[in-house]
Amino acid sequence: MVETAGGGPGDGTAEVLDRPLPDGVRRRVVQIVSDGFGGLTLAELPAQLRQYARFAPNRRAKFAGNAMAAALETDALFRQRIGERFREAQPELSGALDAGSPPPAADPLDVAAAAYVLRPAGWVKLVTAAGEEAQRADAERAGEESRAELERLRAELAQAREHTRTETERLRTELESARKEAESLHRKLRAALSDVKRGEAALRKAHGEIDAVRAEAQAQVSAAESESRRLKARLGEAEAALEATRRAAREGRSVEDMRVRLLLDTLLDATQGLRRELALPPVSVRPAETVDAVEPGRMTPKDIAARALSENDPAILDQLLALPQVHLVVDGYNVTKTGYPQMPLEKQRLRLLGQLSALAAQTGAEVTCVFDGAELAAPVLLAPPRGVRVLFSKPGVTADELIRQLVRAEPPGRPVIVASTDREVADGVAKAGARPVASAVLLKRLT
Repeated sequence: MVETAGGGPGDGTAEVLDRPLPDGVRRRVVQIVSDGFGGLTLAELPAQLRQYARFAPNRRAKFAGNAMAAALETDALFRQRIGERFREAQPELSGALDAGSPPPAADPLDVAAAAYVLRPAGWVKLVTAAGEEAQRADAERAGEESRAELERLRAELAQAREHTRTETERLRTELESARKEAESLHRKLRAALSDVKRGEAALRKAHGEIDAVRAEAQAQVSAAESESRRLKARLGEAEAALEATRRAAREGRSVEDMRVRLLLDTLLDATQGLRRELALPPVSVRPAETVDAVEPGRMTPKDIAARALSENDPAILDQLLALPQVHLVVDGYNVTKTGYPQMPLEKQRLRLLGQLSALAAQTGAEVTCVFDGAELAAPVLLAPPRGVRVLFSKPGVTADELIRQLVRAEPPGRPVIVASTDREVADGVAKAGARPVASAVLLKRLT
C-alpha cells in the first residue's frame, strides 16, 4: 500500500513504506550508507553518527548499522547526501531508477536498496516487490533445502536398513558361533566335574592315609616318651651311684684330713707359745679394715640426705651438696620449662646459669648444666658463668643421653646429683649410681 502526502508528480519523497524493510534490502541499505559515509565531512554527518566517522566501512556497517538505518529514515538531508554519493558511484542504476525503468538483469535487492535511498517515484513498490521476491527466493531455497534434506534422509534410511540387515546377519552368525561354543563349554564342564569327583575321592583316600600315618607317628612318640622316662630313671640311678662313690671318697680322705689338722693344731700351739715367749703385742690393724665400706651403725650419704626430710625439701639438696667432691648435673631446659616456661629460651638459659653460678660459689660443688642442642636455631655465643660448666648435646644426641654419659663417666663411689623431672632420666641415672632430684627442688633452692 502506498501513501502520498503533498508530493509532486514523479516525486517519491512523500511515499511511505507501510511494512518493515526486508532484511536483505536493509543490509544493502546499510552497506550503501557505510560506503557513502567516508565521502562526508564530520559536519555533514548526523550527531549520532559522528562517533563512527573513523571506522572502516565493514566495521562501521557492523557496529553502526541500526544507527545509520535510523538516521537515513528520519534525516532527509542525510539521506539526500548519501543519495548523491550513490549517484556518483552507481550512475547507471541511479539514472534507470530516475527514469522509472530499473535494469531487468539487476538484483532486485540492490534495486530496492537504491530506490529506498534515492526515493524515486514508485520506490515503495520496488521495495515491496524486492521483499516479496526475496521471500519467494527464500521459500524456493528452503524448498530446495528440504528436498535435499529429504533425499539425504532417504539415503541415510536406505544405508541404515542395509547396515541393519548386515548387522543382523553378523549377529546371527555370532549367535550360532556362541551356541556352538556354549555346547563345547558344557561338555568341558561335565568333564571337569568328573575330574573334580575323582580328585575328591583321591583326597579322601589321602586323608585316610594321613590319619594312619598320624596314628603311627603318635604311637612312635608315645614309645619314645616311655624310652625317655626309662633313660631318665637310669640316669637318676647312675647319679645316685656317683654321689655314693664321691661320699665314700670323701670319707676316705677324712682320715688324712684329721691327721693334717692334728699337725696344724700342734703347729699353732707352738706358734702361740713362741708369741708368749717373745711377748709380741697384738696386731692393731686388720686387712679387712683397709676396705672402704659402711659399718653397722654408720650412715651412708644417701641415708644422711633422706633423714627426717621430705623428697621435695630443698634441705635435701643442701645436704647432698655438702658431700665431699659432689658433682651436680642439671637438665637445663627441663628445669627452666618447669620454673619459667613463658620466657624465651635465651633468657631461660641466662637466668638459670646465673642462679647456678651463685649456687656453685656458695657450696663449692662442681656444677654442669646440659642443654638440648636440637632446640638451637644457630650456634650459641655464650660465656659460661664462673663455676658452671655449660654443655649442649651434639646433633642426633639428646640432652638425656648426654646426662647419662656424664654419670657413667664418673668413678664409682663419687656422689653425683642429677636435677631433672624426666622420669626416664631419673631412672637411668639412679641405675648408674647417681642421686636424682626433682627440678622443682632445685628451683626452690635457687629462689
